[in-house]
Amino acid sequence: MAETLKRVLSRGGAAWSREENTPAAGPPLLLLGAPGSGKTTLLFAAALEAAGEGQGPVLFLTRRPFQSLPRGTGTALDPMRLQKIRFQYPSSTRELFWLLCSAHEAPGPAPSLLLLDGLEEYLAEDPEPQKAAYLTALLLDTAAHFSHRLGLGRDCGLMVALQTQEADSGDILHLSLLRRYFPAQCWLQPDAPGPGEHGLRACLEPGGLGPRTEWWVTFRSDGEMMIAPWPTQTGDPSSGKGSSSAGQL
Repeated sequence: MAETLKRVLSRGGAAWSREENTPAAGPPLLLLGAPGSGKTTLLFAAALEAAGEGQGPVLFLTRRPFQSLPRGTGTALDPMRLQKIRFQYPSSTRELFWLLCSAHEAPGPAPSLLLLDGLEEYLAEDPEPQKAAYLTALLLDTAAHFSHRLGLGRDCGLMVALQTQEADSGDILHLSLLRRYFPAQCWLQPDAPGPGEHGLRACLEPGGLGPRTEWWVTFRSDGEMMIAPWPTQTGDPSSGKGSSSAGQL
């Protein structure tokens, strides 16, 4: 799943080549960040990216419907891609368990990508580590089942967004457990924005499939997301902002 997210981020800033634009599920990916760090926007952008690959529909699980579609997804926001994204809204952990357990009975083509937004909200209902482990196992088993239905040489990717909080012992315990099962991780770390902007550093660890990659992501006051490659040399991250390579999702 790291490759899908890398394409989303690289389209906006870093150099990107067609050779990299190949469908590859890769290991499950955990998207981590504080409240308001853009996790949902990136998940939605990844859904649109996968929907445009022609590998199958995308299943997007979230606790509640969007009030409006996330901004910053650029020209990829087209009706043909949106039609391939199936939204489902399990409002409780029990409903999420039921949905995942009954996935093998769902009609229609198997998804090529399974996304879950707001994992922390489900874990908060029962913070016991056993529940977190069980939910993680269900997510992995569901993705494996979809991969089997897709056929030889095709896999269903899995990407999950988790809100992180500082100095929260329960959060640290959950994160330690989840990282065992999600080899790939993308951290969204707040950084000093410019006037009228909300900025962060996106650090992608692809789970042993390549080097760590970083981007500077800026959210404007109107919600548009701008991306630039993170400066390769230590120093003021503002050196990467406003460059000619910056782009919109």
